[in-house]
Amino acid sequence: MPTAYADVRPSPLVGRWYPATRQALTDMLDRFLEAAHPTPPPGEIIGLMVPHAGLIYSGPVAAYAFKLIEDMTPEVVAILCPSHHPYPAPLLTTGHDAYETPLGVVPVDRAAVNALNARIPLQPVRHDPEHALEIELPFLQHVLKQPFALLPVMIVDQSPETAERLGHALAQTLQGRNALLIASSDLSHYYPDHVARQLDHNMLARVAAFDPEGVLEVEAQGKGFACGRMAIAAVMWAARDLGADSASIVHYATSGDTSGDYTQVVGYGAGVFYRHRQA
Repeated sequence: MPTAYADVRPSPLVGRWYPATRQALTDMLDRFLEAAHPTPPPGEIIGLMVPHAGLIYSGPVAAYAFKLIEDMTPEVVAILCPSHHPYPAPLLTTGHDAYETPLGVVPVDRAAVNALNARIPLQPVRHDPEHALEIELPFLQHVLKQPFALLPVMIVDQSPETAERLGHALAQTLQGRNALLIASSDLSHYYPDHVARQLDHNMLARVAAFDPEGVLEVEAQGKGFACGRMAIAAVMWAARDLGADSASIVHYATSGDTSGDYTQVVGYGAGVFYRHRQA
């Protein structure tokens, strides 16, 4: 391992949430990507929304979004996700220098982290158990043809004010850089499949409308749910500041489509945020 990345976050997921060997992980990702046939958006992709369950469940949906960035070469990828674990701080980032999967090491863009922290405070954490951020790394490592650095943010505070402030601060931090934004979120949890699909339809309609306020409002009204709603909204605000003007949903499924159990499901949606091409 390169000495520059000697302080690597230990993975709590490898061998559990995704395969432990390079070959098995590559084979799984290839299988998902070969089965994905997304419609490319009519413009430049600024960000993605992708689910974050174990890859066997959410991977087939996430592949639809990740397949659309195979020709992109971002120097930095900002991943925003919810924190599924309690911490006494509104926003978290990693205290390590890098993340690692069986596909290799992903360095943290410490300069970007520090620049974002100067605009909105981030609490560094070490040895965190968060899955919602790490689970996106194998896809990124597999589809992006050039190395990239990571700007990781885990959201504890569920206030709209923090999400909007984070979004604007993120855009200011990444202005002028070749960057990709990612919102990591699942949708409704543990409803019967027919109920989940209606709830998820309501949430995804607001995502497709490129309406961050609407995403938060749907959840507040109990009409739709997303565990990473703050990440979705923050990425929307950041993408808008960076020039995005539209969004589209490229795939949707529930865990029942993989497990065959439709009594209690989790919803998974994949989307893109993009800027229309100039005529």
